[in-house]
Amino acid sequence: MKYLSWAFVAMFVTAVVVLSWQYLQAKAPHAISAVHYKTVGQLPLPPGFKREPVAKGSFGEWLRTIPLKADNTVYLYNGEKKRNQTAQYAVLDISVGKKDLQQCADAVIRLYAEYLYASRQYAKIAFHATDGTLMDYSSWMKGYRFPVKKGRLQKQLIAKPGQGDACFAEFLQTVFSYAGTLSLSKELNNVNSPAAINIGDVFIRGGSPGHAVIVMDIGVNHAGQKTFLLAQSYMPAQDIHILQNPASNENPWYQYNGGKLLNTPEWIFDWNQLMRF
Repeated sequence: MKYLSWAFVAMFVTAVVVLSWQYLQAKAPHAISAVHYKTVGQLPLPPGFKREPVAKGSFGEWLRTIPLKADNTVYLYNGEKKRNQTAQYAVLDISVGKKDLQQCADAVIRLYAEYLYASRQYAKIAFHATDGTLMDYSSWMKGYRFPVKKGRLQKQLIAKPGQGDACFAEFLQTVFSYAGTLSLSKELNNVNSPAAINIGDVFIRGGSPGHAVIVMDIGVNHAGQKTFLLAQSYMPAQDIHILQNPASNENPWYQYNGGKLLNTPEWIFDWNQLMRF
């Protein structure tokens, strides 16, 4: 074992813990689903907590308005059911597309970009590709595209100017194709303390393999302790879903327990991997 890298050992431990939890979940009765709640902001908090106030027009306020599907099943991009149906508490009513593109980091990008688009902050819709190329929506609307030449993306004016939902959707497909956890982790800022966690923050490990989940909502109690919801997509591309908490079959809310690790159904993060747009 002394010759194995720390990263390999961490990945091995993560796999063992995740698989063990999935096995136990498969054997145990499923937790009550959230199909009768219409939005993220309607999901009930644990006793003693209330929703933390957010600024009007903020990313946090927008995340709480995202509708939930009545069907609590997670489907892949090709219409097939995801093999593991124990990880989700609720499913966001957001399209996954018809290609294997909208995976973990892409889901985070999708939510933030959709918020900026809905609030008409077009100039802020910009994400780097893994090769470092900045893909910005302002340029895209002017007709710039990002074809691959000599192994890198090249920004070129090769299309007609455009705007609207179809134009935006096409831009996102390009971003999903060339961005990932590695590029996104370089764009985000570190959150210095777990106590400072906020709606819209991201737990992310950049790399291959890597993973990312996003904080969808937050509650706080009288002692100032916070509780939060997480959402993810995964591989293959699949419906974005609110995660169950492996530590509790009663509710999907997480809390900081003073440790170094955050256990989610299909990945284990370090608390120092908490970042923010």
